Formats: sequence, C-alpha cells, structure tokens
Amino acid sequence: MQIKSAEFVISNSNYTKCPEPNKAEFAFIGRSNVGKSSLINMLVNKKDLAKTSSKPGKTQLINHFEINNEWFLVDLPGYGYAVTSKSNRASWGKMITNYLTKRKNLISVFVLIDSRIPPQKIDLDFINFLGEKEIPFSIVFTKIDKQGVNITSKKVDQFNKSLQKDWVELPKNFLSSSISKAGKEEILNEIEQLIPYFEQI
Repeated sequence: MQIKSAEFVISNSNYTKCPEPNKAEFAFIGRSNVGKSSLINMLVNKKDLAKTSSKPGKTQLINHFEINNEWFLVDLPGYGYAVTSKSNRASWGKMITNYLTKRKNLISVFVLIDSRIPPQKIDLDFINFLGEKEIPFSIVFTKIDKQGVNITSKKVDQFNKSLQKDWVELPKNFLSSSISKAGKEEILNEIEQLIPYFEQI
C-alpha cells in the first residue's frame, strides 16, 4: 500500500463523537512510551502527524486520521503508567474500552509491545481482554533497532511463550522500527488486505 494522503480528522473522549463509521478503521495502542506515535508517523510518511513525546502519556484522547481518503487510522491513549492522575487514567480505561467494544467499523487493533523488555502483565492482560471480547488484533514489536536480531528473536519468543498459557493459536506478529522503517511494508500490506472486510460488517 502506498500512502498518498494522511490528514487529522478529530480528537475526542467519547466513541459516539468519532467520525461517521463509513470507512474501515484500524487502531494502534500500547503501553505508555512504547513508540506508538513514532510508528504511526513512520507508517504514513509524516514526521509530526501523531504527536510524539519523551514523557509517557502524551496521547490522552481518541485521535482519528483519514488515510488515502479510504480508511481511518486511530491513535489511542497508552495504557499503564503515565504522568497523570489516577482519575485521568481511570477515564482513559473507560474511554478505550467503550471505543474498542462499540466502534462498529473497527476492523483490527495493532497492539504495540516494546521488543526490548520481558513480558509485562499489563500487556498480557490487555491482549487477553481483546480475546475475551473477540476483537481482532495483531501484535507489533517496536524498537527492534535498539538491539541485535538474535536478542529481538529471543524476546519475541519469550513473549509468545507467555501468551501460549492462554492462547491456542498465537496472533500475527510484526517487527518494527520507526528509525529503520522495518515492518512498514508488512503492516500496511496487512491493513490493505483487511480493508475489504469492512464491506462484510
């Protein structure tokens, strides 16, 4: 898939205020500071479409972008640690849950995992939540440029082994780097293949 246009549409805190669900939609989510905004910018060839920050918790709303006038890319708030109040984090949780379970045109969720660290309970719990709610998803391991290929492979295997405790069939995995642009073609091709499923909803 070639990205010809990527435009910001709207930010809000309620799924009912999202754009009309008339296009296929793909959401990106992960723990705070996993590199989500950088990955999105890399995918759509724009340096500052999604706002990046060295501080966790920069994204606090549901952010919609229209890609190629054909589909929506959604940047969701990170779950887990962020420099904000507990009440804010609780509201994010409710906002994200409502969006994921009630947004009718959501085709798939890309769950971002930092490839450098051991499996985290919060990531595994979130993935299991998606499974329980029957929400289609894939896993994107980020920041693979920060370590060697063999180390990345071991870390991914470690994460998948943790998933096997609850999953018979493992979800699709992608390896990515916003620096080297690794994974860009694979992720965009996956989206391109899934867009036609919108007609079946």
